[in-house]
Amino acid sequence: MPRTTLFTNIGELTTNDPAPDRADGPLGIVRDAALLTVDGRVAWVGPAAAVASAAPAAALEPDEHVDLGGRAVIPGFVDSHSHLVFGGDRAEEFAARMAGRPYEAGGIRSTVQATRAASDEELRARLAAFVEELHRQGTTTFEIKSGYGLSVEAEERLVRLAREVTDEVTFLGAHVVPFEYREPDGPGADAYVELVTGEMLAACAPHAKWVDAFCERGAFTAEQSRRVLEAGRAAGLGVRVHGNQLGPGEGVRLAVELGSASVDHCTYLSDEDVAALAASDTVATLLPGVEFSTRQPYPDARRLLDAGATVAIASDCNPGSSFTSSMPFCIAVAVRDMRMTPAEAVWAATAGGARALRREDVGALRPGMSADLVELDAPSHVHLAYRPGVPLVRRVYRAAEHLAGAA
Repeated sequence: MPRTTLFTNIGELTTNDPAPDRADGPLGIVRDAALLTVDGRVAWVGPAAAVASAAPAAALEPDEHVDLGGRAVIPGFVDSHSHLVFGGDRAEEFAARMAGRPYEAGGIRSTVQATRAASDEELRARLAAFVEELHRQGTTTFEIKSGYGLSVEAEERLVRLAREVTDEVTFLGAHVVPFEYREPDGPGADAYVELVTGEMLAACAPHAKWVDAFCERGAFTAEQSRRVLEAGRAAGLGVRVHGNQLGPGEGVRLAVELGSASVDHCTYLSDEDVAALAASDTVATLLPGVEFSTRQPYPDARRLLDAGATVAIASDCNPGSSFTSSMPFCIAVAVRDMRMTPAEAVWAATAGGARALRREDVGALRPGMSADLVELDAPSHVHLAYRPGVPLVRRVYRAAEHLAGAA
């Protein structure tokens, strides 16, 4: 028999399913709401007063009834950019950066050394702790990239471990050039790209859904990135790109040209970059934690939104440039420093993240979607930015099952 759950007494329900009788445009807010799920998927959403007359008959005698106490409910966060499988940390690097040393992509190599030295058991245990941390903060769907192994064996290990906890696994062998390939003593970046597009890709593709490349000074040129991305696409992987983080570059336009699902960072954009994004279905994924941690300029989300580009927010949780897993924190920073409204930031952290992963089953609460809900200890989604740093996530449900938070 189908299992039914009726969530009632929702003070403000963000559906991300706009309709003429709903508030706040894209958020599709229903006030004094109820939501019915059947076998973990949303079956009906509407005013609580309409349950008896408009909801399916199953709403009248559900298997489970959850009273949400008049609080606000939003879709589960979709974190479309993270690096959660790694060893060690870079706290000393962070402290030095706060003392004035600029951020450089080369710091990644210290994490590579620590990750290579860690055992599977150590990496798996740490990953499990990060996943629990994500869940407690309302993230129900998340992507994980490799990129801290940079050898065939080590990269295969990272995507394999990531695949144990999420379907959204990205092969990022093209993160930086490992120290053993660096010139003048090593064979060089082009030789490493040959490895990435050959033996390493063959080992990692069975565990991955996506391929990514760090198209940036200090990492890979546009042509090297193209080789990696096209090889990954030929192997059946979707395309993602790190681009335009440390300065102007070709990453955004390469991503759009290749039909990438997302281009992430987008800190330094030309008018041509913005126009290309607005005319495409490539999502501009912004990572507020990075600029917070590196003291770089924040990307201008307002400029992208006003041009018509689709914007997502993600954590980029990693030990070097953004060691946070908190999507509520990222929302608050995006509102404060990237010129987003609270509504735009919440949409970007839920529906926007789903678009960046090309997922049509998460990121919104409408019939047919996975019933991934976050109950806030607040009357409105606005409080996520209005009360920064306060742990407002009270309970988290994934596919209508209690995942984290108060019992």
